[in-house]
Amino acid sequence: MLFLTHKFQKNKLKKGSYFLGILFLLMSFGCENNSDQILIIDDIPVIDQKKEFKILSLGDSYTIGESVCATCRFPEQLKDSLLINFKKDTTFSLQVIARTGWTTTNLINAIEQENIADDFDLVTLLIGVNNQFQQRDFSIYEKEFPALIATSIKAANDKRKNVIVVSIPDYAFTPFGNGNTSISAGIDKYNDFAKSYCDQNGITFVNITDITREGLSNTGLVASDGLHPSKVAYTKFVERILPLAIEKLKD
Repeated sequence: MLFLTHKFQKNKLKKGSYFLGILFLLMSFGCENNSDQILIIDDIPVIDQKKEFKILSLGDSYTIGESVCATCRFPEQLKDSLLINFKKDTTFSLQVIARTGWTTTNLINAIEQENIADDFDLVTLLIGVNNQFQQRDFSIYEKEFPALIATSIKAANDKRKNVIVVSIPDYAFTPFGNGNTSISAGIDKYNDFAKSYCDQNGITFVNITDITREGLSNTGLVASDGLHPSKVAYTKFVERILPLAIEKLKD
């Protein structure tokens, strides 16, 4: 089984125009010093509503964040970034159902045992790499991926617009994969099916695979185990997911 698993100092100025100019610059620097795990979308206003939002993330090692810290995995980075982009009295809770090595079958069984709620405001799904690695018959994915989509929609208050599917990373571009083209071909087959199904059924599909395909040239994208995405890579995932998640939660 494959383990696959982001000062302002007050100075007395005589002229108000100079003060405003310095203030603007210093505030800009302050923003750049924020944690690199937290992303702020400048062109989307902070949501002016008080609410408790619930997020559910389903998947395998890429969701649980194998070989990175607990707050470094992409669902946690997404939650923290959403928090910054909403009112201060808005709260976000996150439930993660994922484990290293899980196939679609494993995830389905785990969800059945969890007896998850059906009132989540946002559901993410990233699954399939272990089907590919374990050389499971592709027909299993063709059957079980749609079933997981149906489960995700049900968990999201029966609102398909509140489901986000994330593409499978390509582990060929890691020291473990060593540029193996057959791995990439297999990943493409799974991602092509998932994207096609999502497009046909009105489900948001976010491609992050190209990010991971820079892993051999940009080693900072690979975790210390030489196989999984790093904190930096997950931050790049969130850069693509966050604007879509904000729009979904605004409605």
